[in-house]
Amino acid sequence: MFKDFRQTVRPTPPASPVAPTPHIPVVAPQPVAVAIPTADTGWHDLKQVLHEAILNQMNLGLIEQVERADLKREIGALVAPILQQRGQTLTGDRFRQLVNELMDEVLGLGPLEPLLADPTVSDILVNGPDKIFVERRGLLERSPLRFRDEKHLLRIIDKIVSRVGRRIDESQPWVDARLPDGSRVNAIIKPCAIDGASLSIRKFSADKLTLDKLVGYGALNDTAAQFLAACVQSRMNALISGGTGSGKTTMLNAMSAFIDHRQRIVTIEDAAELQLQQDHVVRLETRPANAEGTGLISQRELVKNALRMRPDRIVIGEVRGSEAFDMLQAMNTGHDGSMTTIHANTARDAISRLEQMVVMIGADFPLSAVRTQIAAGINIVVQLNRLADGSRRVMSISEVTGLENGVVLMQDIFAFRKTGLDAEGRVMGRFAPTGIRPKCMEQLQASGFDLPLGTFTAPQEVA
Repeated sequence: MFKDFRQTVRPTPPASPVAPTPHIPVVAPQPVAVAIPTADTGWHDLKQVLHEAILNQMNLGLIEQVERADLKREIGALVAPILQQRGQTLTGDRFRQLVNELMDEVLGLGPLEPLLADPTVSDILVNGPDKIFVERRGLLERSPLRFRDEKHLLRIIDKIVSRVGRRIDESQPWVDARLPDGSRVNAIIKPCAIDGASLSIRKFSADKLTLDKLVGYGALNDTAAQFLAACVQSRMNALISGGTGSGKTTMLNAMSAFIDHRQRIVTIEDAAELQLQQDHVVRLETRPANAEGTGLISQRELVKNALRMRPDRIVIGEVRGSEAFDMLQAMNTGHDGSMTTIHANTARDAISRLEQMVVMIGADFPLSAVRTQIAAGINIVVQLNRLADGSRRVMSISEVTGLENGVVLMQDIFAFRKTGLDAEGRVMGRFAPTGIRPKCMEQLQASGFDLPLGTFTAPQEVA
């Protein structure tokens, strides 16, 4: 494999072999076509010199075909003579750290790789080359890691977006993309980002969160989880609402696990991140316009196309605009059990935002007709919030019960009631039934779900 791995245009003269030290690949000094500074200008400058040497000496087209361990040995063999030329001596641990960081530069996303590998990090927020923040357990903290400079950050951003066939430049200074593991990425650069490039990564958890796990984390209780599972299996249309980072996509993934494996599901997203467990899933993704301003494929166009694909259910990652109209049409014309998410602070706000999105189609569509479609199409609204202590909770599970005097009627079946903060600043409260028996009980029973009578009984208040 390595016969063609090194660039053949730079033959090197034979040199006497040097015995490798344990765990550290070392090669004999060889001429390297790279400018070597005479003084040590820091760790980042050293990595820049070595990274340029690697790019010059190795065939980048073959790098991805090489085993990681073999590539690591090759990088070590290139690094050792350069360090000898500079008169620098590194300990074994420091040398291994240097090789690992160079591996991250060549194969991965440079200084972001340790954060991507850290399971405790849920969000990575880059505000510039020397300002990297991470979110752990819902709280932000600054990371000591940094990029070498603005050019280094831009190169990593371009590496991310080019992998999914997207672009970012002055004519299109922002982009939504995804990493290979499904993590969501947003990047924005100058001239829109005044202080320089900004990068936001919402990591996709390798540990798939189920409703049972969400119950264990305290996001909701067991009876509410049973109710949601019954609603999904009974093919009720669900709208999952919440603010940024409140866990909407996580809840959508968890609820989708209860969809019948025999049903055909079509998912539609701006950046594909849903991880459905079923076998019969068709995943669709929007496409931005190209450099000439053509080739745009919107969510609305994909929803229209999905209706021709004989889906049993349509799952939209998030409704943001006029595609809400076509989604409601699908929910009202035989695609029961469809689901989507929406940005809103309360369940009532979610319905109002849905109205506004349908109006965005630009047609002279009466508001009363829009509300009729919503009342007939949406059955359940699940509201999530990220609280002040960083925890993510289901704030309410509401049922849309109909339309009266032009107003969409809703009732809370379960709700979270805050009671205060404990000594450590954690939000205290209780998630419990409201005591209202849902109107959809008949549909649940007809589908074979006979929930216990106490499922919707409100707890007795302690005097």
